[in-house]
Amino acid sequence: MTLKSTFFGTALALAVVAGGAGNAVAAGGDVHIERQKWSFAGIFGRYDKAQLQRGYKIYREVCASCHSMDLVAFRHLADEGGPGFTFDQVKAIAAEYEVEDGPNDDGDMFEREGKPFDHHPAPFPNEQAARASNNNAYPVDLSLIAKARGVSDGFPWFLVDLVTQYQEGGPDYIYSLLTGYKDAPEGVEIGEGQYYNISYVSGTALSMAPPLSDELVEYTDGTPQTVEQYAKDVSAFLMWAAEPKLEARKQMGLVVMLFLVVFAFLMYYSKRKLWADVDH
Repeated sequence: MTLKSTFFGTALALAVVAGGAGNAVAAGGDVHIERQKWSFAGIFGRYDKAQLQRGYKIYREVCASCHSMDLVAFRHLADEGGPGFTFDQVKAIAAEYEVEDGPNDDGDMFEREGKPFDHHPAPFPNEQAARASNNNAYPVDLSLIAKARGVSDGFPWFLVDLVTQYQEGGPDYIYSLLTGYKDAPEGVEIGEGQYYNISYVSGTALSMAPPLSDELVEYTDGTPQTVEQYAKDVSAFLMWAAEPKLEARKQMGLVVMLFLVVFAFLMYYSKRKLWADVDH
């Protein structure tokens, strides 16, 4: 068997296995996460702007009451490759927030109307206040949560991810967590102020109550107002927050790969031309 046939045989086997791969294991625990279909998956993937706008609505009306998003400024919402808000819309959104600024001439801090250059204000003044309001649990910042959380298939299945370019472990995990609240099975004890969740990698109990319910947030575009849809929309938005330049990165990657293919052919034919008259 030649090296070439071995290589293509291995690649074919990986591709076949990849076609059947539908689940992953959450990093840090034996929890199976079902992979979802995302518009931004694959080398040609792009964000769905309407979905990102719906996801931002979920964040503002549900998640922002506990979770900060310190690294995302209002102006980012109008960036290319993002939710697609206009700058006027961003100004209006920012103006709905009160932002602490200062000190003024008297050395005092003061509240003012939010501006596009401001970052989303945190819901709590400090960690102690956050813990006191959440059963001593500290609500994590969501700016990079879609990259901080993820799934792993382990060896040798991670090779399949290299072939399929699977990079959606974060949103898959977030979606699974948001839709994973269930009644605790018989024999499983849950502490006071905690909730059973089948997708929580550190155990089965969460201090966060189920944040979503059907008809909780109004959509005006006719999109179903279900827990599953809410979870998918906010997961997509959090993926954008963690990787706002995803579309630009993929476009650049395609250009680089095309260049390398052309370059390889040029090098091959140059070598053929230069060594054509040399005996081997």
